[in-house]
Amino acid sequence: MANVFADRAKIYVRSGKGGDGHVSFRRELYVPNGGPDGGDGGKGGDVIFVVDQGLNTLSDFKNIRKYKAGDGQEGGKKRCHGANGKDIVIKVPPGTVIKDYDTGKIIIDMADREEPFVLLEGGRGGKGNQHYATSTMQAPRYAQPGQIAIEKTLVLELKMIADVGLVGFPSVGKSTILSKVSNARPKIADYHFTTLVPNLGVVGLSDGRGFVMADIPGIIEGAAEGVGLGLDFLKHIERTRVLLHVVDAASVEGRDPIADIEAITEELRNYSEELASRPTIIVANKLDVLSQEDREEVLKKLKDKFEPDIPVLAISAATGEGIKEMLEVAYKTLQTAPDTVMEFNPEISLEEYNSRVEELPYTVERSEDDEHVFLVEGPRIERMLGYTNLEDNKGFKFFQDFMVKNGIIDELKALGIQEGDEVRVYGWGFEYIE
Repeated sequence: MANVFADRAKIYVRSGKGGDGHVSFRRELYVPNGGPDGGDGGKGGDVIFVVDQGLNTLSDFKNIRKYKAGDGQEGGKKRCHGANGKDIVIKVPPGTVIKDYDTGKIIIDMADREEPFVLLEGGRGGKGNQHYATSTMQAPRYAQPGQIAIEKTLVLELKMIADVGLVGFPSVGKSTILSKVSNARPKIADYHFTTLVPNLGVVGLSDGRGFVMADIPGIIEGAAEGVGLGLDFLKHIERTRVLLHVVDAASVEGRDPIADIEAITEELRNYSEELASRPTIIVANKLDVLSQEDREEVLKKLKDKFEPDIPVLAISAATGEGIKEMLEVAYKTLQTAPDTVMEFNPEISLEEYNSRVEELPYTVERSEDDEHVFLVEGPRIERMLGYTNLEDNKGFKFFQDFMVKNGIIDELKALGIQEGDEVRVYGWGFEYIE
């Protein structure tokens, strides 16, 4: 049943790969040995998230689960720069928290964020061979590859942003209340877990006053431990400032209102002490099916048990009785409730999340002068030699591992190197041994 939820989604995102730098040389009339003129590759596209106020579920992500930015184009001849890859913009509803799937860590809480958020940066374009000409290497035959793309699997969680949240067991009348007091039109039926997606509605009072109300799907006992779908429901309540705890005062399904209140309060406490301490109003619904005597008896029990700490209001969502008073009390409670929207702090740095291995270029070639000599050159090799002492046993072991890990040995084998052949690396010569 959980897969019908639209408050949590798992998606794959990929930034664009940087375009490779180009290797080319000027070929002009009367210039037989033109210099390098390979252009730079284009930058890969970014993965960008934006909040869309028109969305209130993650249901769109059930149909589209993969999001890829465009790759940068390779550089061209005559110093031509490759085109940049196209960014991909992903729209999410307010209140979306973005987490890393593998670690469960929060990357960012979009909340009501107005500015776009660049989650993954596209790869840098590689430099063309024009950049590698030196006094000793006037015709470099290598260019820098573009940076690799970054691939991630994310979890999107929607934690609704509402002033007032309706909580309670299934079928106590929360959806009916929301439909009566706001512009929301939730689907209503008389069976458990009717509401699978929280509904938001704007409640309008007199004098231009108003607030946002959310119908939080029914909670069951054991929800905080993940029983049924309750844990997913609880996540929605975290941002609400005031809780309206709706109970079936008529015990239509044989439930005890006081036991229900205590059970759900315990679930809130098990999930979060802070959540359990939010300003709460108990709303005793379905009074229209009770006789006057029974109605007075139920309300007395509730008030004796919970007031004055928690106010108890009597309503009938079906007939509208007590609804106006309930909204006024909720509005008044909001005026003294903490007005800061709860935001969840990042648990992983963006720099760490965007980290990628830097890949400098190199070439592996057979010498044109001697078929038994192979040349390994390029900035990656130069950088390695800059911090490696090949005359030291430990340094030489590092050099051997570097040649294997970077695929250089495999490239030498592909070129047909044989035992006894020589590998030259910027003035160093090594005999190849199988």
